[in-house]
Amino acid sequence: MALTGAHYIYILFMVIILITMILKKDTIVPCMLGVFCLGLFYTQSISGAVGAIFNSCIIALNELGPTILIITVMVALSKALEDNNAIHYMVKPFAKVIKNSTTAFFTIGIVMLLISWFFWPSPAVALVGAVFLPVAIRCGLPAIGVAVALNLFGHGLALSTDFVIQGAPAITASAAGIEVAEVMSQGMILFWVMAVVTISMSFYTLRKDIKKGMFREELSKAKKVEVKNFNKKAKIATFIVLTAFVLDIVAMSALQLKGGDASALLGGTAVILIIIINTMNHGKKSLDKVCDNLVEGFVFGIKIFGIIIPIAAFFYMGEVAPLTGVFGNVLATNSGGLLSDIGLALSNAVPFNNVAAASIQTVVGAITGLDGSGFSGMSLAGSLASVFGTAIDASVGALCALGQIAAVWVGGGCLVPWALIPAAAICGVSPIELAKRNFKPVVVGLVVTTIVAMFII
Repeated sequence: MALTGAHYIYILFMVIILITMILKKDTIVPCMLGVFCLGLFYTQSISGAVGAIFNSCIIALNELGPTILIITVMVALSKALEDNNAIHYMVKPFAKVIKNSTTAFFTIGIVMLLISWFFWPSPAVALVGAVFLPVAIRCGLPAIGVAVALNLFGHGLALSTDFVIQGAPAITASAAGIEVAEVMSQGMILFWVMAVVTISMSFYTLRKDIKKGMFREELSKAKKVEVKNFNKKAKIATFIVLTAFVLDIVAMSALQLKGGDASALLGGTAVILIIIINTMNHGKKSLDKVCDNLVEGFVFGIKIFGIIIPIAAFFYMGEVAPLTGVFGNVLATNSGGLLSDIGLALSNAVPFNNVAAASIQTVVGAITGLDGSGFSGMSLAGSLASVFGTAIDASVGALCALGQIAAVWVGGGCLVPWALIPAAAICGVSPIELAKRNFKPVVVGLVVTTIVAMFII
């Protein structure tokens, strides 16, 4: 389909936002101006454009609401556990395995990878982050390093491969008209090239910064916190929490819960645990303490999300449902949303060969991933893989995998700031800073993976 003025407005502001990020400036203002200009285009009125700014933020808040809540209750639970030092007792066994920053990084990453393959990264990041963060920091891995490990192994490697649940390859394979097994088998080398290059480069950069003393103050404060004697309440609280979350994992497996359903189970369990632990810790004062913990959790959540909601508001306008939610039915009947339309137009503008096919798959996947989900562009990636594979007699499965990798590593939670929130919030770091730290490794990984794809498709 032909691009409209709205598409060109969206492209212009994506470029402006990218330049703003390169200059290391906050992007709220250009994002809000982008929504305003879209509002002028669609409503032809100043009042409509001004109202669109607020309504787009409401849409973003609705989309991010479940994530805000799960982070809130998990932080509140950690506050309740801090009252009797249970949080320190809980991670004590891991000190035997995690001896330094290297073992901390890869232990966290591998555990995150395994749990994410079975239950997806959203619920996994809350569990793994809450358990491993304190002991990792004491062993020399800063909070941002924990967030990177959670992020790259979970929202990057696990979500892009999705070997167990197979949600991602099922979408791309269905759109391309091939079997899921073809995507996974033909794209296997690409999955691992992306993972090895990106994770290795990220860890090397992190280690270099640690040696430079960049995190010295944070780590020195953390190492001072050492509890040797634990009371009976700490041990009981730890047993209750671990038992509850193990039962949650069993329930997720038995009931095949994933994504939002799995997060809801974890969140509800966390609220019940907050009540139980505070009753055990404070008796008659427990009602007030439960309230205090939840308030602390919400304050933390809003502090993290405050900068993200207006930024996400602009990028959500690239999808069909959020855009129509703000402006009504303004898209053409054959439109897949502004981002999808832009990616499709780009693919039609370049002649076919191995180099062009692989490059376009990566670029289109990355563009469609900018909405922060990582999954919205997979159908387009699958469709393009079928077109390109037929046109140049290339491996459709490998092209599907390449588009899948680009969409997920960019949008699934490694580059787009609001998709980084779960890992960033659990570790208490800025999602913007986490996105900056991931940027070079992910981009280099995508470039290397695309080059490899040019030779194997």
